[in-house]
Amino acid sequence: MIKRLLKNIVTRILQLEARMVLYKYKPKIIAVTGNVGKTSAKDAIYVLLSKAYYVRKSEKSFNSELGVPLTILGCESGWNSPRLWMANIIEGLALIVLKNHYPKWLILEVGADRPGDILRIAKWLSPDIVVVTHIGEVPVHVEFFKSGKEVVAEKSHLVAALKEGGLLYLNADDEQVLSMKEHSRGKVFTFGMGEKASMRATNEQILYNQNGDPAGVTFKVDYGESSVPVRVQGTAGFSYAYAVLAALSIGVSEGFNLLSAVEWIQEYETPPGRLKIIEGMKHTTILDDSYNASPAALSAALHTLAAIETKGRKIAVLGDMMELGKHSTDEHKKAGALAASVCDILVTVGLRAKTIALEAHVKKMGKRSIFSFDDAREAGVALKHIVAEKDIILVKGSQSMRMERVVEELMAYPENKRKLLVRQEAQWLSRP
Repeated sequence: MIKRLLKNIVTRILQLEARMVLYKYKPKIIAVTGNVGKTSAKDAIYVLLSKAYYVRKSEKSFNSELGVPLTILGCESGWNSPRLWMANIIEGLALIVLKNHYPKWLILEVGADRPGDILRIAKWLSPDIVVVTHIGEVPVHVEFFKSGKEVVAEKSHLVAALKEGGLLYLNADDEQVLSMKEHSRGKVFTFGMGEKASMRATNEQILYNQNGDPAGVTFKVDYGESSVPVRVQGTAGFSYAYAVLAALSIGVSEGFNLLSAVEWIQEYETPPGRLKIIEGMKHTTILDDSYNASPAALSAALHTLAAIETKGRKIAVLGDMMELGKHSTDEHKKAGALAASVCDILVTVGLRAKTIALEAHVKKMGKRSIFSFDDAREAGVALKHIVAEKDIILVKGSQSMRMERVVEELMAYPENKRKLLVRQEAQWLSRP
């Protein structure tokens, strides 16, 4: 009770300081929201705009009513240290009182775990630009909302908070996202792979290295009369096209030449835990998608696995999808049915994911090809004796399942885990 009270007090102080900093320095604000692809879009936008401006982005996933003020103030999380939180408050005061070289642009990731999360932020944050990525039929965190429509309504608060004449960028391939244009007071731009999009990706292909292993993706960006090829290294996921399209859409609106913008965006590096390609033991390839999981994201990851050409087997290591509420059983069943059509071997981690295993067997996947574990580390150790040369291994699950531990066990070079994996901070590593 006392800890929660202190957290609320610190949050209110940091929010007040953040508002004063915005009033003093008047940066342009880009707010990125959605249920899938927020971090990827934010990072891609940062890569592009930083070529021309002094830009700051949310670190990791600072997207809450506490994380957004921390980004505005340029502070790190104090975790459980009162001393660090006090230092953050002092640093915020210094920004207000003293003259500082402050960013011209802020790229803020804004998320919602529960009803009211975005509304509380939208009451004091007024973005110049809002980007909405993807929501999906059954969004993550839907457990805490009465319906998927309530999730969409919560995200729409950020759209309504746009400044007069602000710019709204929407994923045209998601009807729920596209419907948000009704809440906008500004000009609307669209991006996607379908014909509705004004900035469109076409001709998507997976890139392979000289050994025949997946190394990246390529696609064409069609805008107006122009068609320009783009490469994204280090991932097999076409979902990154949306991140690139969002960034290029903003760049073009800001007056960037499309050819130059595409050249600059090639420097974009895919973030850890989001369909990142990692070299595995025994000459295998890991698709590390361990950051988090929702039905839409899991479906996209399995379709990516299906699209990859390999001489080895396709292995899916799937953990529980959390916070789905009444949708949980049905969505895990859907995942099992899809996995059965894609995988040669299925490994599940967690109680809920056992439904994935059961449904895969119902869909005629043999029991000898299905393995279930309660713990990610245990699953990773067991997989060392299962994987073989040229296997492609997809690893995905909700944050609390700690699926990065599976990846750590299977990496060819685990000494690089701090750089390549999610949740490698001391505070995470100390948790069971």
